[in-house]
Amino acid sequence: MSSDTPIVRLTDLRLSRGGRDVLRGIHLTVPRGSIVAVLGPSGSGKSTLLSALTGELAPASGRVEVLGRDVPQRSRALLELRKGLGVLLQGNGLLTDLTAAENVALPLRAHTDLPDAVIRRLVLMKLHAVGLRAAADAYPRELSGGMARRVALARALALDPPLMIYDEPLTGLDPIASGVVMSLVRRLNDTLGLTSIVVTHHVHETLPVADHAIVIANGGIVFSGTPEQLEASADPLVQQFLRGQPDGPIAFDAAPRATEVA
Repeated sequence: MSSDTPIVRLTDLRLSRGGRDVLRGIHLTVPRGSIVAVLGPSGSGKSTLLSALTGELAPASGRVEVLGRDVPQRSRALLELRKGLGVLLQGNGLLTDLTAAENVALPLRAHTDLPDAVIRRLVLMKLHAVGLRAAADAYPRELSGGMARRVALARALALDPPLMIYDEPLTGLDPIASGVVMSLVRRLNDTLGLTSIVVTHHVHETLPVADHAIVIANGGIVFSGTPEQLEASADPLVQQFLRGQPDGPIAFDAAPRATEVA
């Protein structure tokens, strides 16, 4: 992939679930080395967009390009693409009967033929990168929420992916732990030459580390620009979201929905 090729490019993308359009008319270009915050209220379709990036959801129409090529539908080709993606899940996904080091080692054991000694060295390097080398032998139940999130981050980085995707990385974390995680996102992005997409509704914690922000609401992108432009926006919809106002252009949907699209 050429250095000037966007690491992600979405073109006139339409995504549907259960026969209903969730997002439509999505255009997005993510340049290499950047951190892009994908913001929006719960149920706006942020996680649906993430599913398209990882190949879990095929587009109803339009195009999804990741790492310089169309996201494939064939399972083997999709597996190869996913090796270049690091995904930090909301619930961490750590295996409770494995230590922190053993959890980080999982992708290396599954996708490489490296000797155990090399894997152990790489695992300690990844844990050191997130400030948890001393916790290598601890089990998930012995870690705080913020520490567990950082172990999950180390595991997501195990295969040195060029693209990191964070799915609500601050869910359940206190303000201090949130600050630690977002500071790590920025530092790792810069020192490891990553590109990061942060899917979140935590605006004020995320914007300070982001290079670009988009806001998803009402089935599409309602804002795209720098964090400074977002905070200066006079758009009533953007202001409602930033200020957490209950009334405004973004409707509060109290009706039950057949499919969750958070």
